[in-house]
Amino acid sequence: MGETPHTPRPIPSGRASLADWRAVRDGAPAALADGWRAPVQAAADTVAAAVARGEVVYGINTGFGKLASTRIGPEALAQLQRNIVRSHAAGTGPALPDRVVRLTLALKAASLARGHSGVQPATIEALLGLLAADVLPVIPAQGSVGASGDLAPLAHVALVLIGEGEARLPDGRIAAGAEALREARLAPLELGPKEGLALLNGTQVSTALALDALFAIEDAFAAALVTGALSVDGARGSDTPFDPRVQAVRGHAGQAEVAGALRALLAASAIRESHRVGDPRVQDPYSLRCQPQVMGAVLDLIRTAAATLATEANAVSDNPLVFAETGEILSGGNFHAEPVAFAADMLALAVAEIGNLAERRIALLTDPAMTGLPAFLAPDPGLHSGFMLAQVTAAALAAETKALAAPRSIDTIPTSANQEDHVSMATGAALRLGAMAGNLATIIGIEALLAAQAVEFHRPLRSSATLEQAIACVRATVPRWTEDRAMAPDIAAARALVEDGTLASLVPLTLPSSSG
Repeated sequence: MGETPHTPRPIPSGRASLADWRAVRDGAPAALADGWRAPVQAAADTVAAAVARGEVVYGINTGFGKLASTRIGPEALAQLQRNIVRSHAAGTGPALPDRVVRLTLALKAASLARGHSGVQPATIEALLGLLAADVLPVIPAQGSVGASGDLAPLAHVALVLIGEGEARLPDGRIAAGAEALREARLAPLELGPKEGLALLNGTQVSTALALDALFAIEDAFAAALVTGALSVDGARGSDTPFDPRVQAVRGHAGQAEVAGALRALLAASAIRESHRVGDPRVQDPYSLRCQPQVMGAVLDLIRTAAATLATEANAVSDNPLVFAETGEILSGGNFHAEPVAFAADMLALAVAEIGNLAERRIALLTDPAMTGLPAFLAPDPGLHSGFMLAQVTAAALAAETKALAAPRSIDTIPTSANQEDHVSMATGAALRLGAMAGNLATIIGIEALLAAQAVEFHRPLRSSATLEQAIACVRATVPRWTEDRAMAPDIAAARALVEDGTLASLVPLTLPSSSG
């Protein structure tokens, strides 16, 4: 979009792209695009008019949830909003990562800026002020069931806005809310009618968690194409299964794109050419041969989940909703996070299958009966164990990831004295994706280590230019395995190549968050 590192990225409320959200998550300065203040003020005026007329409107002059039938007098409306923030700040567990909190602040500001929540412009400006100052509320990770919005975690955001709670300062210190506001040069908010409820209602935490995982999963998916292609050359496999004609008669878009990416990654490999004629093997194992079919299905699934999250990230998901053009305030259920739960479960399936396939390729590369290479890719097997335990680690992580992939969206525990009698569990569904994505990055990193080692056994033959670049990236931080040494530092370094996008950058494929 042409912005410099110090120019805030303009986030168009209601029309932001996944690339916009990824930039915010990664620390880019952000601000709402112009034009949001007028509709926000119109909605706030509509709320004020309803209060002045003495109308009974949920969350404005009533209690909340099961207490919705309790009328609150005008003299207690400000206290009502403070009380909901304080009482709902019931989160527990470890704090969410800073990158997720940044996304949460931006998502909440953009949602409120749609002009259907009835908040004052100053409330949105305060959220943006925290983001600009890198003063990030401490949000406990647990405590939301993904219905009525992410009430508990969002209450911890709102606490800081009124000068309570805790926030992480730019220097890493945890400070009380009042000190945090001073650091951000903000005054504590005086919440008006509905503002506390508007800040707490909404799916922004579950959506932020799911988006954060989506971006990490995209990087791991692309890296897995690189390591998968490396494994093909390392095992002296065939590129025939990637022929475009094979994909065309099946018809799935993702399959065709993955096959095209694998062809491009392997193009002009001297290793492939060395055994094109006279190789007695007829077919490769599925973990090599069926990469287009499995990874293509994964790509289609990632794109479906990404489309859902892109819509949700731009949504108005609190309650009740204000429609200033007609002067109406309508109660609904946009806070129910079922779309996010389904998207998170889809991503969980995708992660598990990427990891399953990669672990099988890792196992294949350790087996001399399958590759003709030394056992466990050790130059002197027996004296040295080589990558024996790296495969065990990959298997352990793949198993753990499969267990985490069980769907969460099918669970529900009624809350609020059965007023909220069906919940989405979206926040838990999205939260577990972080651990899964971390496991996957490690598995793909391990494959990078083995595949690079396997290809190097074929010297002086060389792989394709792109795959040789991938090997060079690995060797820049991890030396070739010539004798046994501690494996953990090598795995950590290879995982970093997955998580920082180094390997993903080599893949000729467009993923959802790479286009804006």
